[in-house]
Amino acid sequence: MMAWPWLSCFLFPALMVTVAANVAPNFLTNMTVVTLPEDLSVGAVAFWMVAQDRDNDPLTYGISGSNSYFFTVTQATGEVKLASPLDYETLYSFSITISVSDGYNNPVQREMQVIVEDRNDNMPVFQNTGFSTSINETLPVGSLVFSVLANDKDTGSAGVVVYYIREVIPDTDDNQHLFLILANGSIVLNGSLSYNNKSAFYQLKLEACDSGGMYSGKFVTLCSSPVFLSISVIDQPDLDPQFVREFYSASVAEDASKGASVLKVEAVDGDKGINDPVTYSISNSTRSGWFDIGADGVIEVSGSLDREQLLEEDEEVHLQVTATEIHPNIYGQEAKVSIWVTLRVTDVNDHKPEFYNCTLLACAFTPQEAQVNFTGYVDEHASTRIPIEGLSLVAYDPDKGINGTFLLSLGGPDAAAFSVSPARAAGSAEVQVLVRSSVLVDYEKQTVMLVEVVATDSVSGNSSIATVTIHISDINDHRPTFPQSSYVLTVAEHSADGTVVTDSIHATDPDTGEWGHITYHLLPGNGADLFEVDPHTGTVMVKSGELLDWEKQPVYYLTLQATDGGNLSDTTVLQIVLLDINDNPPVVSGFYNIFIQEEGGNVSMTIQAHDNDEPGTNNSHLQFSLLPGPYSHNFSLDLNTGLLRNQGPLDREAIDLALGGLIVLTVRVSDCGVPVLSTEVNVTVTVEDINDNLPVFSKPSYLFLVQERDVGARVGAVEAWDADQTEINNRISFRLSGSGANNFVLQGSVLGPGWAEGHLWLATDVSLDYETQAFFNLTVSAENPDPQGGETTVAVQVEVEDVNDEPPTLEEASLQSVRVAENGSQHGLVALVVARDVDTKAQLEVQLVNVICTKAGIPVGGLCHGWFSVAPNGSVFINQSEAIDYEACDLVTLVVQAHDLTTDPRFQAYSNNGTLPITIEDVNDNAPYFLPENKTFVIIPELVLPNQQVASVQARDDDSGDNGAIQFSIPQANFISKDGATIPFQGSFRVSTSSQADIFIGSIELVTNLDATLQGTYQVTVKAQDRTSVGTALEAQITLNLFTVDQSYRVRLQFSMYKEEVGANLEEIKAALTQATRTTVYIVNIQNIDSTNQGTSRARGRSYLDAYFVFLNGSALTLNELNVIIRKDQDSLMQLLQLGLVVLGSQESQESDEPKLLFSIIIGLGVALLLVLAVMITALVCTRKSYQRKLRAMKAAKEAQRTAAGVMPSVSAIPGTNVYNAERANPMLGLPTNNLDFESLSPSGDLDHVSLNSLDENSVDLDQDKQDIKKKPLRSKLEPDPESLDVVLSRRQVGAGGRKKELSFTNAALDTKDP
Repeated sequence: MMAWPWLSCFLFPALMVTVAANVAPNFLTNMTVVTLPEDLSVGAVAFWMVAQDRDNDPLTYGISGSNSYFFTVTQATGEVKLASPLDYETLYSFSITISVSDGYNNPVQREMQVIVEDRNDNMPVFQNTGFSTSINETLPVGSLVFSVLANDKDTGSAGVVVYYIREVIPDTDDNQHLFLILANGSIVLNGSLSYNNKSAFYQLKLEACDSGGMYSGKFVTLCSSPVFLSISVIDQPDLDPQFVREFYSASVAEDASKGASVLKVEAVDGDKGINDPVTYSISNSTRSGWFDIGADGVIEVSGSLDREQLLEEDEEVHLQVTATEIHPNIYGQEAKVSIWVTLRVTDVNDHKPEFYNCTLLACAFTPQEAQVNFTGYVDEHASTRIPIEGLSLVAYDPDKGINGTFLLSLGGPDAAAFSVSPARAAGSAEVQVLVRSSVLVDYEKQTVMLVEVVATDSVSGNSSIATVTIHISDINDHRPTFPQSSYVLTVAEHSADGTVVTDSIHATDPDTGEWGHITYHLLPGNGADLFEVDPHTGTVMVKSGELLDWEKQPVYYLTLQATDGGNLSDTTVLQIVLLDINDNPPVVSGFYNIFIQEEGGNVSMTIQAHDNDEPGTNNSHLQFSLLPGPYSHNFSLDLNTGLLRNQGPLDREAIDLALGGLIVLTVRVSDCGVPVLSTEVNVTVTVEDINDNLPVFSKPSYLFLVQERDVGARVGAVEAWDADQTEINNRISFRLSGSGANNFVLQGSVLGPGWAEGHLWLATDVSLDYETQAFFNLTVSAENPDPQGGETTVAVQVEVEDVNDEPPTLEEASLQSVRVAENGSQHGLVALVVARDVDTKAQLEVQLVNVICTKAGIPVGGLCHGWFSVAPNGSVFINQSEAIDYEACDLVTLVVQAHDLTTDPRFQAYSNNGTLPITIEDVNDNAPYFLPENKTFVIIPELVLPNQQVASVQARDDDSGDNGAIQFSIPQANFISKDGATIPFQGSFRVSTSSQADIFIGSIELVTNLDATLQGTYQVTVKAQDRTSVGTALEAQITLNLFTVDQSYRVRLQFSMYKEEVGANLEEIKAALTQATRTTVYIVNIQNIDSTNQGTSRARGRSYLDAYFVFLNGSALTLNELNVIIRKDQDSLMQLLQLGLVVLGSQESQESDEPKLLFSIIIGLGVALLLVLAVMITALVCTRKSYQRKLRAMKAAKEAQRTAAGVMPSVSAIPGTNVYNAERANPMLGLPTNNLDFESLSPSGDLDHVSLNSLDENSVDLDQDKQDIKKKPLRSKLEPDPESLDVVLSRRQVGAGGRKKELSFTNAALDTKDP
């Protein structure tokens, strides 16, 4: 033991050199910010921590801080995995503290900013889920019905909500588009409503979807749960009332009394939701005054009825009944409807049959037509059943059915000669008087006869009589006769039609009247079709004079017939002789066709003719003449001989093309008779064509226009004409030449004789480009197939029409970055985006496609979208100058494009997108502000040295550059003692400024040593001030409380393991202590305990740990308070015991420095001699007691083995003993729970006391109100009892679980302050 101090003197310098030579590791410079998507799955690798160590020591990585629970770290590799899901909407950015340790130096820590990227993980959510509204059925189309709102927590397109109507109930085709939902959630009416005809209620199934975004590597669209909008349609008085039946009819007797009810009509309001009362009226009637209607809709008889007045109206009265609502409709008009009601008037037998002079169909049965005297006619000796002619007799009874049935009979002086028909009739009947006996009807005996027709009602027996006077007519009994049986007549041949041959031949008939009227006819025979006779006068005339030819037939024989009105006739024969005239024209012999070539041929031909008239007379003498014609002047004809000649050369091209080279001449041959007769003959002269003309173009030059980019387009056509008239001589072919002719194709076609057209096309794979070549000069040649023939050329210019086919472009120079100051510093025009288009007719406008808002390179959503606007001319204006905020967005990127409004639809009309970056310049408009930190700063004077950091602050300034740079200072520092006194401590602290990203860190360091005896709080005021170069600097202050903890709060804990094992388990020990005390544990020192100074404790401590237990408010735990707290937390106490805790005490009670150790050894040696004697004396006395104690220990072990593994009593145990403060907790000693005095455990005193109290001198007092700490020195050294508490507990665990749980730890670093 004496050698240990000297050995330490040699080893300490060596250790100091080793420590000084080892350098702490450091993180790479990029380990400050990490960006993670919020859909990163738990367990996935988030990032790697990478550090460098010059000594190549094994590194151990860790993460701490309030947000460290998001990650797990593989300490040996620095691999960081996600342990808890990220959520951008809950926490889009947070900081963690990463650390690395090489096992020799203090862990190196760095604050890392974690930025969470948004993902499409939230579906839109409607603000409410139950909607209902009511609308009028007359709501105009396009009106707002309802508005809904759904929010999506995501950003960007994933947060843009689109609304849908998924279903409309009732589900009909008309209803599917009855409502529209707009982009803002407004639901508008898209069709007409009708409460009665459509539906009084609608239910809309609504759904809101986002515009899609990335999630788990895929572009997904999320939709909300559907909600339902109930729409009730409110009925409006816009419909007329309706009758409940479509047709009303009833019957009423014609003798019904006034006031009798006939029929009830009923109408209801067409607006079912209103049901307005209805009144009734008769607005029209076919019989005014007959009927009336009451307020209840009952139709009553209001006048006398007569069915017989309704016979022409089908015995019906028609009433127009109008139903009117008592309130006007929405238009302020009466709401009414009308219906025709049919009332049939039934018959009563109140008439007798009467006779009328009319036909049944035409009889109106008016009083004027009623008669009793009638007249008729009949031929004598007429056959039986022949009716009397001229008799219009109708019997009529206006009653109906059986009431209108009557019987007919015949009376009078001549009733035997006649009969009546019908014998029975109903209603009306046409009455006929028929011949019954033809013998009695004789004109020679009686010219007039009388009968009486009687009509008798079959029910009432009432009758009427009509007297009929019948006149007898005579019959035809004579025929007509001619004076002669034949006649001879003459007429010149070819007489004109209508020429009278004779008008003196007549027949006679003695009968009178019709029977004596004679008509004349020519009977069929030879020549009957050449003549005609007047049927009334008998005059014979020429009908077809042209056919009367003496040379063919000189005489005709006809038969003339005369017929009277009774069809009796007589005939006579007519002989008609023709007189001859001069009627033969000259006759030309043969046909005349002549063929000659143009320009050289001659014509010489004689016309041959003769005349059939008598030779030598003027009728047979012939003369020749040439009739005028278009080409007759080119020829001459001899008058007497008929010789035809041409008067000069003939030109084929001078002849009409339609004639095909043919000249037709008309020659007239005439006789000299009276009248002069002549004959005409055609002479055809064919002039043959020769190739004597070149093609000629229709225009001196051609100009064609063709659009660019039109592949294979038709350019135009040239026309040429060749005057030659035959195809072989006027056929034209075309040929194309000139620069660029290979781009074109010339196709010839025949338009007509001598005409040809050349179609100019672009080649099938060729299109022109205006911007490359705007025009082409070509030459088209026209030539005949004749190899000796010449050719004609014409100039063709093809101009290329510019098509708006090129997309516009944006000038890069106009897209250079511009700078705009924030907070309303600038207004108006800030840039001009210039667009160009090579097309000639381009109409350009610049459009804003997108606005990208970023802050420090990170997108910040759409908060800058309204700051700037782009006019169609490219002018970029400031829209919201006051809203421009550098701190929210420092770069606005306008994505623009140029649009050509006149671009051909086939081509691209838009330019590529261009970006105009607008840098927002910072203005010093933000004061620095301190970042909230949930930290408590505690100063333990014995641990804090000058130049050591004791506290820190973090501040940020949202400005940029010098405006956002922060400098910290300490304007004031005071010490507030526990009694409230304030002591200035100016100069005891200083602050240094550093930065990490945009966060400035002020490290408060100690300048001088602090007085460890002072008890209270240091108040340090820290000022943060920006470094603006223009204007006044802005500042902020914060006061920090630095709590002091003096040495009276230092607590020592002894462990049954050496300091290396304690250091390995340090994190678990601290965690258990922190869990039990809810304090920050500051570890001061860990050292091994000298084995020579441990005494004879049963549970031997091999090392100790000094620590402070400090609350967040700066207060600390005392030893007694620590005892009470640990006693209350059974789980933490059990864990500490498993980690080797054996003694809990203060530093003063356990101080073991070298002088005290040496003094104790010297005293111990002296006392040992005295103790040997005492031991020997008491050995015999204790033998028996020792045996009993061992017996009780064995029973206690068995009791402990029966306790289930891991099951601890609900109350605390005294460490190192099996004494519990609950009933029957000490089966070995059987002591009461209210007395735990260690000295009472055994009457033998020290030996049993030492055996049971394994925590040596100071024990953890778990029941301080009932127990005292015994502090008596041991009088002899005893061997360790094999039945210590840790052995018993380990055996209990093995017995219950089958094996002992082993603890392993990987971090051997020792902390000296709370992180």
